Amino acid sequence: MTPEISDYEQQRQANIAQRDKLLKQLALDAGKAGLGPQKPKPTAKTGPSHKRKAPAKRVREEDAGPRRTSSRLLGLTADSEVAKRKAEDEYVAVQEAARVKRQRQSGPLDLSDVVVGGKEWDKSENFLVDVVSRGAKPYERTFGETEIRETSNKELKALREQMSGLELYEGYQPNRIKITPERIYSMGFHPTIEKPLVFAGDKLGNLGIFDASQKPSPVKQESGSIKQENGVKKEGIDGEEDEDDDPDPTITSFHLHTRTISSFQFSRHNPSQLYTCSYDSSLRLLDLSASKSTEIYAPADPSKEALLSGVEVDPTAPHMIYFSRLDGHVGRTDTRTPNTTELFQLSEKKIGGFSLHPGNPHFIATASLDRYLRIWDLRKLSGKRDMQLPALIGEHESRLSVSHAAFNSAGQVATSSYDDTVKVHTFREMGSFAPGRKLGDEMEPSAVVRHNNQTGRWVTILRPQWQLHPPDSVHRFVIGNMNRFVDIYNAKGDPLAQLGGEGITAVPAVTQFHPSEQWVAAGTASGKLCLWM
Repeated sequence: MTPEISDYEQQRQANIAQRDKLLKQLALDAGKAGLGPQKPKPTAKTGPSHKRKAPAKRVREEDAGPRRTSSRLLGLTADSEVAKRKAEDEYVAVQEAARVKRQRQSGPLDLSDVVVGGKEWDKSENFLVDVVSRGAKPYERTFGETEIRETSNKELKALREQMSGLELYEGYQPNRIKITPERIYSMGFHPTIEKPLVFAGDKLGNLGIFDASQKPSPVKQESGSIKQENGVKKEGIDGEEDEDDDPDPTITSFHLHTRTISSFQFSRHNPSQLYTCSYDSSLRLLDLSASKSTEIYAPADPSKEALLSGVEVDPTAPHMIYFSRLDGHVGRTDTRTPNTTELFQLSEKKIGGFSLHPGNPHFIATASLDRYLRIWDLRKLSGKRDMQLPALIGEHESRLSVSHAAFNSAGQVATSSYDDTVKVHTFREMGSFAPGRKLGDEMEPSAVVRHNNQTGRWVTILRPQWQLHPPDSVHRFVIGNMNRFVDIYNAKGDPLAQLGGEGITAVPAVTQFHPSEQWVAAGTASGKLCLWM
């Protein structure tokens, strides 16, 4: 027997039916009027279906060691013995993981297994090949007696024999001639031919002077012992070795600047005048006869830094001094009238070295960090007074930065670059050039020498330096060698000599010829002097 439905329930069901009927009617009316939702029509597939992208492959992270766990979730009381033991165990586990991580691996390692960052290592695409093959190899010669003996050109062979015949200074070993307290940045000879006087500037602004004509002082003989002879220790009568008490060479040093002496040059008209420039932003004149050093140029604002990288004296006008700055400027100042300095912005980046043409000093060569050697003509200026620039008559781009540019009297420029080359550019008859005359294909180097110039942080940059007045009129330049030698080349890029010797324990990076004598000086990062004569 079905239960009887109450009046209330009957009325509720009637309302529901009436509402459903009304909603259906409204839906029909909306569909006829085009207001209802439209079902998308099925479209035929005209191309391949798009497959879902495979999820990115998850890289399994290296386990960094045991993780800490919550004592509260484990139901441990904070100050209980169990919690303390848990903390101690976690600490021991962390220490053990750190110890294992620091422990060295004694076996061979494949780079493809130990690569950390960057793209995966592929030995066939080793981008380090051209770097690892040019590292320094101390005392390994790249030129020597074999090459000299096999030289077929008689004149070249004679010159090679002459230059390779230069001998290391016998008075003192190089490791005892500490001409400056710190790393040497600049080197030069006094123009005199009476005796070798070597000058060197270091990192802290010291100028050291060494007289190579001095002789080691004789060692006093004491009774009952025999002192050193020819640098070899002799035993005393009692069988004990005597201490090395040979006196050190006499060296004079002056603290002229507060920072690195980057360059210096003697006046060609007055050998007692030496111009020095420094990273302390000053250019000074040291008068050796008056024993006085005076400031020639510095920024007007003492707080402003304008680090100087080079100095040159105009050979035709001794009162005109040129200098370069690390901010890309080259300036000139007249020592006769103060506050007459002109500045030219010749590079957007650092100018590491510059040089004036000895016979035509209106031509200037600059070497800069932007990889360019540029030749300028100072006879033709353009622009407003404060923004004047000399005419750029030629430029040559290297693969990496150019460290130095040096003119010789024949119009040749030697450059050193971090692309491991020394280049020689030959410009003939520059004295007949009209102002602003452009150099075309002449900017291409006439000689390119492969040379390791990767000095790193602790060795001074290698710079080629010409002999100003070669006695046989054969132009040659000298440059340091990372294998602890000094290289000499002629203007054609032919090697003439590789100078070395005992006692050279560091790279003789800073090199210089005497202007007219066959004397070569080189300085190291420890302030030691190497001298060949």
